[in-house]
Amino acid sequence: MYELIIIGGGPAGMTAAVYAARKRMNALLITKEFGGQPMWTMDIENYMGYQFVTGPELMEKFDEQVRKFPIEIKYEEVTKLAANDDGTFSVTGDGEEYRAQTVIVASGKRPRRLAVPGEAEFTGRGVSYCATCDGPLYAGKTVAVIGGGNSALQAAIEISPIAEKVYLISIAGYNADPIIIEKLKELKRPVVEFMGYTTTAITGSQAVEKLVLVSNDTREQTELDVQGIFVEIGLEPNTEYCEGVVDFNKYREINTDCRTRTKLPGLFAAGDVTNGPDKQIVIAAGDGAKAALVAYEFLLHKRPNA
Repeated sequence: MYELIIIGGGPAGMTAAVYAARKRMNALLITKEFGGQPMWTMDIENYMGYQFVTGPELMEKFDEQVRKFPIEIKYEEVTKLAANDDGTFSVTGDGEEYRAQTVIVASGKRPRRLAVPGEAEFTGRGVSYCATCDGPLYAGKTVAVIGGGNSALQAAIEISPIAEKVYLISIAGYNADPIIIEKLKELKRPVVEFMGYTTTAITGSQAVEKLVLVSNDTREQTELDVQGIFVEIGLEPNTEYCEGVVDFNKYREINTDCRTRTKLPGLFAAGDVTNGPDKQIVIAAGDGAKAALVAYEFLLHKRPNA
């Protein structure tokens, strides 16, 4: 029986692990891999202490700090979270069950899919969800970035110097920070914009060859010859394993209060998996620290004569 189980190895989970270790808690961290969403991010200019750092570089620093503490780590995918009748919790990963007095859910988010014909078939063969990871593979090629938010525009900016041509496709224009829009407009090799278009299919033989679009106004169909497609249409929380245990908002994010507490005593959530209004690395890390401290306080008050 652990005092605490932390689910997730992104900024929230790793920070929670460090704070739990400093409190000498008997804790277990379960994650498929370290890093989380920052591993897909090239330019980070708003994390305190770094004027500029790449996502992988920052997460490497997080990883180094976690490993300085004697915290147990299991590299598994969590498939089920259950609340037990005695007030404890059970976490199932890769067929093995672990029990704890408290749990911090910090499993973050994953890229949202387009859900169009050809997407699943060509994932890894021209369809990508990480410009930072896969952008160099498309040097000198024609690619499309789908989306109108910060991540889509940043992907287009990042790929523009590498690719021969970049198409930027958005259903309804931009929904990005002004500074990012400015950077997009200042590119030496501007992107080709398709604003007000919906992606309807991805086609090809062995790999991606065409992206099929439809104008939202005229319903006219357009086919773009592309060798790569980067899907950047947002994220969805990794909360399926929490079904029936926590309360979700309309985005399936976990509802928490300002102290990271869920509706169940002893169950906390931190980072992008929660209903917090802003999704930032520094906020996720702060959530992780807060959750570990609140979990420690919760256990302290449960102990006899505490």
